[in-house]
Amino acid sequence: MTILVIAEHDNVSLKPATLHTVAAAQKIGGDIHVLVAGQNAKGVADAAAKIAGVGKVLLADGPQLADGLAENVESAVLNLAKGYSHILAPASAFGKNVAPRIAAKLDVAQISDITAVVSADTFERPIYAGNAIATVQSSDPVKVVTVRSTAFDPAIAQSRNTSIEAIEAPAEAGISSFVSRELAKLERPELTSASVVVAGGRGLGSAENFQSVLAPLADALDAGLGASRAAVDAGYVSNVYQVGQTGKIVAPRLYFAVGISGAIQHLAGMKDSNVIVAINKDPEAPIFSVADYGLVGDLFSVVPELVKELGAS
Repeated sequence: MTILVIAEHDNVSLKPATLHTVAAAQKIGGDIHVLVAGQNAKGVADAAAKIAGVGKVLLADGPQLADGLAENVESAVLNLAKGYSHILAPASAFGKNVAPRIAAKLDVAQISDITAVVSADTFERPIYAGNAIATVQSSDPVKVVTVRSTAFDPAIAQSRNTSIEAIEAPAEAGISSFVSRELAKLERPELTSASVVVAGGRGLGSAENFQSVLAPLADALDAGLGASRAAVDAGYVSNVYQVGQTGKIVAPRLYFAVGISGAIQHLAGMKDSNVIVAINKDPEAPIFSVADYGLVGDLFSVVPELVKELGAS
């Protein structure tokens, strides 16, 4: 049994989600190979070669792979697919773009967003916005799986380097082209890897309040800054900050929910956090049902006071 993990990267560094995906592959068992498909991505392959448990790194390097176009990455995987029992990718925007294409071409069912490995052919995944866990068993010859990174601890680095094998890059698919990429520059820790997240909701009332009230708390805690979908839809911040079922899934050590009512869509993205602190003026807000600590009060008074105490300490 041999497992292929599709690495997510930017041609410079390996994304943390890949480490979590390798950890899921270790739970399945068997030999683990990592595919790095990109351009001038030798540094990424070197990083992948240092992941414990990885038996081989495959490097497909070519200009057609530079921008991670799903059709070209899919071709790189399909050229290798016959030799693998499992093909794993992170359940990120990248993985969700590539994995379904691979599953369709292999004529197998995709197993999405797994949170646990029961056995080599059986997995757990959340359904109904995380309110239920489905146990899914597959009899397909190749299991195409996406992995929820917050459900698995990252694989650790090792002292020795695994072998790196250069493979032929696929031909340009020619059915899509890269136009441009606009990246949001975050001054704070990235949401999916932050150990502390401070998130705000519609209760903040405006984009100005989001920055003047919530940002100082995030700064005091060296936290990632997040938002509910309601706050994003209201235009307080861009959707790069959104936490929830249709946003980013996070599981930090500490999660502050400020002015967030706790709709199911939002809870699905953060309820696995180790410690949840909720601040809301409505004592009946659903967020308190999942909070470890709850404070009923006016956030415009409570949050500045909290920032003041943190500064004093």
